[in-house]
Amino acid sequence: MQYTGDRNFRPVRIFLRDESDQLCGGITADLWGGWMHINAFWMVEMLRGQGYGTRLIEAAENEARAHGCHHAFLETFSFQARPFYERLGYQVIATLDDYPAGEQHFVLTKIL
Repeated sequence: MQYTGDRNFRPVRIFLRDESDQLCGGITADLWGGWMHINAFWMVEMLRGQGYGTRLIEAAENEARAHGCHHAFLETFSFQARPFYERLGYQVIATLDDYPAGEQHFVLTKIL
């Protein structure tokens, strides 16, 4: 806070539940310094590919914009959802090879 002057840390938590109130997906992110950091994003297998994930990401991005964020970033692995994030406009800015062994770890950003 001393260096940035930004004291407005804000958590964002958006969840998807089914008709019986079971948790089916969600996103957790933090807003700070004009950026949204997506910490976790998940969707149950049977709901993937139906647009729910896109809507969760868009809801989080809209929340971030409403609080003055101009960028977003997240991390994913080669065995996870990189193509999904790229379809939503995220771009890889860093790659860690062999993390974990035989895989890659990516950092992606997007201008909001």
